[in-house]
Amino acid sequence: MSEHPSETTLPPVPDPVDLSTTRVRTDDWPTQATDTIVKVVGTASDKVTGPVTTAARAIVFGLFAAILGTTALVLVSILAVRLLNNYLPDSVFGEEHVWAAHLLIGLAFSGVALVLWAKRKPRSDEG
Repeated sequence: MSEHPSETTLPPVPDPVDLSTTRVRTDDWPTQATDTIVKVVGTASDKVTGPVTTAARAIVFGLFAAILGTTALVLVSILAVRLLNNYLPDSVFGEEHVWAAHLLIGLAFSGVALVLWAKRKPRSDEG
């Protein structure tokens, strides 16, 4: 049988440290961890939801403006037809002359459309 040395080869254990004299703030770490998490999540949230919120607002306000613009255009058209119908002379257009009011408003819209069509920029052929 082989003989075992009576000495161990493990290093000696250091003396225990007295922690009662050291000042470790263990009461503040939950607050610090929470603040760090809130800061990281807030930064990520700002980077992601900021542009999404801006795009959503642009879509909502754009649709709202389009609906209001369309409504205003329809109401102004109705007003113009009714005013023309009231003030067109009966001697020229006859007793029933709503058709003439519609014709004049249609010509006005067609004139505006032709002016806008003439101002458009033609597409460049990229093929």
